[in-house]
Amino acid sequence: MNHEIRNIAIIAHVDHGKTTLVDQMLKQSGTFRENQQIVERVMDSNDLEREKGITISSKNTAVHWMGTKINIVDTPGHADFGGEVERILKMVNGVILLVDAAEGPLPQTKFVLRKSLQLGYRPIVVINKIDRKDARPDEVLNEIFDLFVTLEATDEQLDFPTLYAIGLDGVAKTDVDGSGDDLSPLFEMIVEHVPPPQRHTDAPFKMLVSSVDWNDYVGRIAIGRVEQGVIRLNREISLLDRKGTFKEKARATKLFTFSGLNREPVEEASSGDIIALAGYESVNIGDTLTDASDLSPIDYYDIDQPTMAMFFRVNNSPFAGREGDYVTSNMIRDRLKKEIRTNVSIRVEPTGSPEVFKVSGRGELQLAILTETMRREGYEFAVSRPEVLMKEIDGKLHEPFEEVVIDVHQDYSNKVIDNIQQRKGILTSMVTESENHRLTFVVPSRGLIGFRSELLTETRGTGLMHQHFEAYKPHAGEIPGRNRGALVALETGEVTSYSLEGLQDRGRFLVKPGDAVYAGQVVGINNRSEDLVVNVVKKKNLTNHRATQSADAVKISKEVTLNLEQSIEFIDRDELLEVTPKNLRIRKYHLDPNDRKRAEKQKQFT
Repeated sequence: MNHEIRNIAIIAHVDHGKTTLVDQMLKQSGTFRENQQIVERVMDSNDLEREKGITISSKNTAVHWMGTKINIVDTPGHADFGGEVERILKMVNGVILLVDAAEGPLPQTKFVLRKSLQLGYRPIVVINKIDRKDARPDEVLNEIFDLFVTLEATDEQLDFPTLYAIGLDGVAKTDVDGSGDDLSPLFEMIVEHVPPPQRHTDAPFKMLVSSVDWNDYVGRIAIGRVEQGVIRLNREISLLDRKGTFKEKARATKLFTFSGLNREPVEEASSGDIIALAGYESVNIGDTLTDASDLSPIDYYDIDQPTMAMFFRVNNSPFAGREGDYVTSNMIRDRLKKEIRTNVSIRVEPTGSPEVFKVSGRGELQLAILTETMRREGYEFAVSRPEVLMKEIDGKLHEPFEEVVIDVHQDYSNKVIDNIQQRKGILTSMVTESENHRLTFVVPSRGLIGFRSELLTETRGTGLMHQHFEAYKPHAGEIPGRNRGALVALETGEVTSYSLEGLQDRGRFLVKPGDAVYAGQVVGINNRSEDLVVNVVKKKNLTNHRATQSADAVKISKEVTLNLEQSIEFIDRDELLEVTPKNLRIRKYHLDPNDRKRAEKQKQFT
């Protein structure tokens, strides 16, 4: 067990190539058999990660290179999953900072780099995708150095080693114009540059739980780095919470280390290695596993707190219970409780109603991912419009602000600036790169709700937006809401072509002929700012000349299809999103129009 070890995390902004690089590291280290069939981005193991092309939860793997075991953690690149990044950094001894050679450092690069520098790590910088036509590696290197300076890096941290890579081809080199065939320079840099973990094998066993997994056969699995001592299978170990309070004493019934994509069962593991062990049903992230001779906890690195919340509630629409397997409040509550066991940046709180739960997270995307995951598991429920979490500081109301970077063609930059300023955003910098502008803003988080879809509309789908939490600042004042009203169904029934044809001049529809709708469901987007109740199930009277509804061909504009994230962004404060495994339906909180009028006067939508 006294082999050489290096523990590293790969950190970067979303879509800069972390997971692809890890794929190549696994292949070139001999982890896979020559004839083994491997999917691309093998570390993104769940369906949502593959579909969205992002890493949602961190993954552990390990490779062997020239006698050294390299434990690798592939971390999320999106700011909403920063809770994963922060706690994972405590497990490693060094980081690889991966930056796109064309895009350069973006908000999440800044976020994860700050955390790494605060922990004292001296990153290895890898400028990736140097084969892009718009690559500018020299300029990007200067931007990275400036970012290090801005984040108050030490002189030693500023002297960072740099490699240039084409992650997709599995090539790394020390000079951008030099030749390279494989990732040998990267492996050599890791072994040489990342310090090995301290091997206090004579001290009592101690481990900080950085991640928790679940297995149907062995129950909860604690994952972390052994800080000191040796752990052996079936040894009795104490469990303490993050404050040092004793929780339980139990035996390590299963013990694993990581090798490639697998967990390998072992009889013992020593300080410095990253392990997984089972036997502790009450274990949580931040707990300490320790020998009974030293009942003191390891300091837990506190993560940034949630900034946004949504209300998850039992679906009570006329179609409730038709399409989901899990529909009751107990089922929804149990699923949310299960989520917070392994997702440290999610909070679940009860409300005045047993059928409503307040779920807080780091941003819209994180809450949308949870919603989509539950939907795919067969849950049926409804969610409210996201709302930011306010704080009172020194007697004044404060709200979360985000730093937002938008890459947009110069033809659209004025529109984007005007839109952001209406949302109380402040332009802090504008950089021109060819025909594009890179705009940096500081914007209240609530001002960004629904903005992403407007950005795509204003820029004809070409605008790119990146954001990350900056700080709580004084409340920015009123921000205008959605500028289009809703078309609301008058009756329950089946949508007809005849009714839609007569209503086309009112706006754009979210439904098509044949869809089942109910009274109070939002069926379209009004051309005007106010809501309008419409009858979309009206049928044409039949005559002797017209024996069926389809006798006359009608031309109807194609319906607007909103995905889950777009639906969450679209819903207004008096609306809910009905989520089922088969459908997404936007509806008014009060289905009855008279109830809606009363609620509007009293401002009651919860």
